[in-house]
Amino acid sequence: MARIKRGVTSHKKHKKVLELTKGFRGGRSKNIREAKASLLHAGEYAFAGRKLRKRDMRRLWITQLSAAVAEEGLNYSTFIHKLKVKNILLDRKILSDLAVNHPEDFKQIVIKVK
Repeated sequence: MARIKRGVTSHKKHKKVLELTKGFRGGRSKNIREAKASLLHAGEYAFAGRKLRKRDMRRLWITQLSAAVAEEGLNYSTFIHKLKVKNILLDRKILSDLAVNHPEDFKQIVIKVK
C-alpha cells in the first residue's frame, strides 16, 4: 500500500487560517496555534457585535428623537405615548430619520400628535 503524507492538506488548512487572520497583531497572524485561537475569539466577538449594534442603533434613534421632540416642547416618553394613542405606526428608526433628514415632515407628525 502506498504511504499517504498529509503535508499538503495541513498546509492548505494552515494557509486558510493565516489568510483569515491577516492583519492581526504579532503572533496572532503568524503562528498557526495562536491564529486559530484568535480566529475563534474573533468569530465570537463578531457574533456579539452584531447583537450589540442593534442595541446601539436603537439608543441612537431614541437620543435623536428625544432631542428633536425637545425642540417642539415635548419629552420623548409622552411623544411615544401620544403616537400610540393616535395610532401612528412609525417606528423609532423611521421617526429619527425624519427628525434628522426631513425636519419639516417631522414637525407635521408632532403637530398631529399634539
